[in-house]
Formats: sequence, C-alpha cells, structure tokens
Amino acid sequence: MSIGESIVLFFTILMCIPSIASITKFDIWWIRGFDFPRIQISFLIICVMVASYFVFSFSEPWHFIGIGALFLSLIYQFTKIYPYTYISPKQVQRFKGSDPDASISILVSNVLTPNKRSDKLIALVNEREPDVLLTLESDKRWENELSEIEDEYKYNVKIPKDNLYGMHLYSRLELEDIKVRNLVQEDIPSIHGKVVLRNGKRIKIHCLHPMPPSPTESETSTNRDAELLMLGRDIDVEKDSILVIGDLNDVAWSRTTRLFQKLSGLMDPRIGRGFFNTFHAGYFLLRWPLDHVFHTKDFTLIEIAREKSIGSDHFPMYINLNYEPTATVINEDTDKPAREEEEWAEEKIQNANPLMKRIEYNFPDNRLFN
Repeated sequence: MSIGESIVLFFTILMCIPSIASITKFDIWWIRGFDFPRIQISFLIICVMVASYFVFSFSEPWHFIGIGALFLSLIYQFTKIYPYTYISPKQVQRFKGSDPDASISILVSNVLTPNKRSDKLIALVNEREPDVLLTLESDKRWENELSEIEDEYKYNVKIPKDNLYGMHLYSRLELEDIKVRNLVQEDIPSIHGKVVLRNGKRIKIHCLHPMPPSPTESETSTNRDAELLMLGRDIDVEKDSILVIGDLNDVAWSRTTRLFQKLSGLMDPRIGRGFFNTFHAGYFLLRWPLDHVFHTKDFTLIEIAREKSIGSDHFPMYINLNYEPTATVINEDTDKPAREEEEWAEEKIQNANPLMKRIEYNFPDNRLFN
C-alpha cells in the first residue's frame, strides 16, 4: 500500500464515522454533534471520493469497498439535507393575495448575552417592524436597552437571566393566557400563550430555547430532546392554530426535530426553500440552521429570510405568515410517526423526568407590560 493510498484510506474511514454515529440513537454530545454539520460532511466526503479516484488503481477489493462506503455515506447525508434544498417540493405554499389583518411577522434573535450591539438589533426591528420579536440569551442589560421599543411593543414577557437562557417576547399584537414554564430544567424557561391577530384570530404560540448537547453545557441531548418531543406530543393541531419559535439548539434535519414535526404535525416553511443557516455567524464554513419557526397547516408563507448580523453568534431569523384556513388543503402533510418512534419519544421524555421539574408561573389578568 502506497503512502497516498494509506492517507486516502485513513480519510475514508474518518468520513464514514459521522454517518455510522448518526444512525445510532446514543445521545452523548459528541455523537449527536454529527447531526449538525451534514452539509460540511457531505462536501468532505466528495473531496475524499475525488482523491480516491486519482489515488486508487482499483486493482484491490478494498479500493472498491472504500469508494462504496463513501458513496453510501454521501447518500445518507444527502437524504437528510435534501428536503432543505431548492430541488425538494415545498411543504408550505406561498401566499397569493393581500390581507394584512390575517398576517403575522416574527423576528427570532439569539442575541448572545455578552454582545453589546443592541443598536444593531433595534435598527433591524425598526427596519423590519415585525409584529413579534423573540430574543434569546437576553439578560437584564439587554432588557434595559430594548426598553426603547416598548412604545411600539406594548405587550411583552420578560425573563432576564445571566445563564444564557434569558428570554424576552415583545409584541405589537395582543398576548393572552401567557404562562412561563420550565418544562425540563428549572433554570431554562419557555413561554406559552396566545397572540391575537388583527382580525381577532387567536394563535397559540410556544417559545423555546432548550440546552444543547455539548461538553460545556450538557453531556447528552436527553433534556433538549425531551423538551421538543414533549411539546410535539402534547399540542393539538386539529384544535388550534399554532406557532413554535425559538433557538432549538438542534438542526432542522436531526432525528429529534424531524420526529417533533411528525408528532406535532407542524409545517417547516424552509423545506424546498433552502437551509437558512443561522449559526455560527462568525464562521462562514461552519453554519447550520438552529433557529426555527414551525406552524400549523392553516398558514401560507409571505416571506422568510435570514437577516444580517447583529454582532451575535446567531443571525436573526425573520418570517411573515398569513393565516389562511383553506391552506390546509394546499400545504403538504407531515409524515406520521411510526410506533417505535413514539416509543422512543416517550422514553426520552421519561428519562428527562419532566414531571418532577416542571414549574409554572401565571401572569395575573394578562397584564404583560410594565
């Protein structure tokens, strides 16, 4: 075996590891980390395949085994990201018409607690004028600096925290029945309630920011997965119009997020339109979609965009939707979960032991603004 063949063989084995690890259901952080960079992994696999073509003489059986393993790994990776390419059918249809009373625009922004450039976010808010702004990782300093938008955003929910899991919800539209819940972990809040469209339609809204699997935060993905899957299991798309927004610390194509969609029946407007990679804003070659907006079938899409940097490690995400009950006919259905997927979801939820850790706070008389 030549030096060149040895090098290519090494990288062939290396490039097969992410696919093998992703197939498993182990929730250790470094295994679940392979769910994130599927675009980058696919590119590297192609590079190794090209190198194999030039280096291998294909006179040995293992030459074919190596290139075959790479090809299977590439197919596996591509099937995961394919729905978010332009060649995939769109799950959510475009809105055709004009009905401002039935629309809702949302800006989701993980601001990064140490980021001092609140002026950039405020400028973006003034430019886009979203109906709803959700900030994540916002602490008391961010709360104070965003106070200048409160004349326009009279309805708000403020949960400042110094642990990177603060959350603030600002709305031009009336908010009702707001509850702040700690679904899985006592120091990680989520916001649940209703937002009232200009035409009077009440939409349930859920704002999440679960903890990611990482060596510095959580050794496993169990709690993150449980928070998403518990919400997906419990919402009722047949009864309610629903929005789920936030930094889910999970990519759109992971097993957990895809199962969340199956359990909930919610739509992903990115399908067929692009990746909309929001993290990491500081590294052009290392980006994936962490910030999400999911909705029920009774919405059509007006606009979706990844916004310019505000100095955070996340780009803000903007979406404008139109409530349109007839859209349930034209929008694609989500897949239904298999029995074993439902069992796996329930196992995740029980392993996180959410019932022992749930705390709920009610805002009296729906007075959400100061």
